[in-house]
Amino acid sequence: MTETELLKDCLTRLNRTGVAYLVTGSMASNFWGIPRTTHDLDFAIQLPPSQVSIVVRAFADHFHIDESAVRAAYQPPYQFNAIDHRSALKVDFWLPVNTPFEREMFRRRQQCTMFGIPAWIATAEDLILHKLYWDRLTPSERQRTDAAGVYRVQRGNLDLDHLKRWADELRVRPVWDDILENRLRPKLT
Repeated sequence: MTETELLKDCLTRLNRTGVAYLVTGSMASNFWGIPRTTHDLDFAIQLPPSQVSIVVRAFADHFHIDESAVRAAYQPPYQFNAIDHRSALKVDFWLPVNTPFEREMFRRRQQCTMFGIPAWIATAEDLILHKLYWDRLTPSERQRTDAAGVYRVQRGNLDLDHLKRWADELRVRPVWDDILENRLRPKLT
């Protein structure tokens, strides 16, 4: 199973559950920006405790997913994963921490079609901000160059006021300015 096939499978499963989610991480940056290889999928998921069993059942047939680990995700680091038995690829699920930015990111998510499957995805602006925020927490050239790649591809379509406001609030303005001034460029290979 390829990463694309796994994404399609996960989207189909999530859509059936009715749980609010959005595609984030490298698959979202591939959608909005310059594609690169990845070895996992990332979803932010709003998961009320009453729906934990629904999500576990939705993935149980072809994934290793531990219900106790899902329930533990309501505490830091607010994450659980599912391992696909067919490919050994990992799917990371992140529970929003209820910060103003994460609430805004979910409010602004967009519906699209990814490889023929309906999907909810972080906006290009919020993906840039999210990658820069993660880079601030755990410095990573990959996060910065993904953000620069999304900017390069989407620059004429972006809400720059939204980006500036949240870059200041998330304290990522210096790196955002580097992207704007072309001092930070995406990897093109």
